[in-house]
Order: sequence, then structure tokens, then C-alpha cells
Amino acid sequence: MHASECKSWFSAADLLGDHPEARVSVIGAPLGERSLTPGRCDLAPKALRAALPRMSTYDLETGVDLSDLRVHDAGDLMLKIVPPSDAFEPIRATVDAEVARRELVALIGGNNAVTRPGVHGLRRDLKGVGLLTLDAHFDLRDTDCGLNNGNPIQALLEDGLDGRHIAQVGLAPFANTRRAHEKAKAAGISVRTARECREQGADAVVAEELASLAARCDVIYVDFDIDVIDRSQFPAAPGARPGGISAEDFFEATRLIGAHPKVRCVDLAEYDPSLDIGDLGSLTAARWFVELLAGFAAR
Repeated sequence: MHASECKSWFSAADLLGDHPEARVSVIGAPLGERSLTPGRCDLAPKALRAALPRMSTYDLETGVDLSDLRVHDAGDLMLKIVPPSDAFEPIRATVDAEVARRELVALIGGNNAVTRPGVHGLRRDLKGVGLLTLDAHFDLRDTDCGLNNGNPIQALLEDGLDGRHIAQVGLAPFANTRRAHEKAKAAGISVRTARECREQGADAVVAEELASLAARCDVIYVDFDIDVIDRSQFPAAPGARPGGISAEDFFEATRLIGAHPKVRCVDLAEYDPSLDIGDLGSLTAARWFVELLAGFAAR
């Protein structure tokens, strides 16, 4: 006998809980300080969790059923009035502890400054670590005025991450400077534009970059800066621009990334619920999460 779905239904929210033995975990990192695009990205972890009851655990297109998967919810770190410099160790240490227990960890930001400590959470010395970003921006601004959401990649280069171990996908025209582009090329970063994603398919571009990173690196971190999505489809990201990749391409790339065995930690950054229209942002973020889990289920 099956329970009536008129009385209750099993949603993606029911996958989360206190599950110490789970293969996947989620950490809320509501970092909002020192953003170049002021807003309320600190609200994102709460908004994503609130949208999960509206997501089914079954994908009718592929037959993937997540109902047997469990996700350990490690809760939210206390970061709402903390600058990126002070947030580094709490995020790094929590990611490090979760990665030691899980096959995949999802860090839910917050602004993009969560990426630097998240990468260090994989390995403090950064040796053998690869980084893939889905982002409209290089995030290579100078660090002389402090850490912020515009310079996590620059900070990681200064920390010693090999630029040849970084791939950036979805970079947008008229959203970056010549200097940032030249920095990326000089560092050996693989630069893939939004146009390439439209013409070749974001999933195909991501597959190429994952294969390249996997050949060079032991573990891979993925930064999903959600402003890579076209602004008309995702207005709840201050840095999103017209002409970004489609939401569907974003989901397909997410599932591909979730399936890759060397991907051990990912983050979602730059979602600002205060800019949401008709729950579009929260539902897109929630769909991202279940697509990530669907990919993981294929491992």
C-alpha cells in the first residue's frame, strides 16, 4: 500500500537531515560582507532550503529517483556580519571536516568570496586541486584593497594554486576587463566564453574542461556562480548579464559535474533572494541542487 499523495508527498526537502553516514552533505555559508554588488546573498541558504519542498525526487525524463538518497545537513555557519578574511577559517575547516566523511559536499553561499576557503577545504596546500568555475566573471580583481566577491580566483593564485589547474566557463563580454583577461591567459587558466557555451553546448564545454582537469588533478572543486545564467532567466543575481547561458544548459552542466568522481566539493554563489521575482530564483537554485544530486546518483 502506498501512502496517499493527497495527504503528504516525499519531496527533495525530505532528503536532508541529520544523516551522519550520508555520502553527500550540504553546508550553508551565508556570507554577505564585502560584496562589490551589495545585496542579500546571505539569505540564499535559507531560500534554497525553503524551496526544496516544491521539488520532487523523481525525474520523469531520465527515470532518476532520488528517494533513497540521504543528504547530511551540516547547518549554516555564522557568517552574516563576518568579512571574507574572518570567514576563511570557519568555512575551510567545515569543508575539510565534511570532505573527510563524504564523497560530495555542497557549500551554499553567500557571495563568491566563499570559493577561496572552500577550495582550501579540499587541501590546505592546494596540491593536486583543480578548480572549475561557471561564472560570467574572471574574479581576478586585485587583492590590495582586501578580499571580496570579485577576487577569489586572484587570491587563490596568490595562495599558490596553479593557474593551469583552473578552468573558467561562461565568461561574458563587456563584463570583464582586458587586464583580467590578460591575467588569466598569463596564469595558464583555460578561458571558455558564454558564446562557446551557446554554440557548442555548455555541457560539452564543461565535459572537455572536466576531462582536462581530471588528467592533471587528484580532486576538483566547482564554483557555480549563478550569475552565469542569462539575466532574463535569473534576475536574482546582481552580476548576471543579458546573453548568459540558459538555465537548461546550467542544469545539464550541473548534472554532468555531479556525476564526476573527482568532484568532491561545489559551491553555489551570488544568488540574492531579495531580487527574486515570482520565486524564479529560489526554484532555479532548488532545481540546481536536485540536478547535482541526480548527477551524484549516477556515480
